[in-house]
Amino acid sequence: MEYRTINIKDYDEIFELWNSTEQSRRALNPVDDTREGIDRYLKRNPNTCFAAVTDDKIVGVILTGHDGRRGIIHHMCVHPDYRRRGIAGQLVSLAEDALKKEGIQKVFGLVFKDNDTANFFWEQQGYSIRTNLNYRNKSLNDNIPTGE
Repeated sequence: MEYRTINIKDYDEIFELWNSTEQSRRALNPVDDTREGIDRYLKRNPNTCFAAVTDDKIVGVILTGHDGRRGIIHHMCVHPDYRRRGIAGQLVSLAEDALKKEGIQKVFGLVFKDNDTANFFWEQQGYSIRTNLNYRNKSLNDNIPTGE
């Protein structure tokens, strides 16, 4: 398995990977996860997004960035055929190390409450649930749903 940073040339393969599972597919939105949206994201975060590659095929990806203060894991996905091999853990480790190199001391991620597998994984990675916060969002674009 090879691990490397991603670039916009990887978009089609990554988008296909994201669509390989229902949980990843439902996290996508029709604006930010387009080629243009991901290109903008990668230009802002060129050193913190990684792919796991085997036989010239991307089988895992993590999209991680920061605002200069906090890191955030936006998307992480490993193809179902390649799970339980340590790929997700390695991607998280690479992303965390990259964030540390950029001076980031704290990172968070969002996980659907009903995604038991992902919630268990993140707990194993040392990510705790914050019960003293409410996550709020507001869409500034009518094409992006606000969520539940």
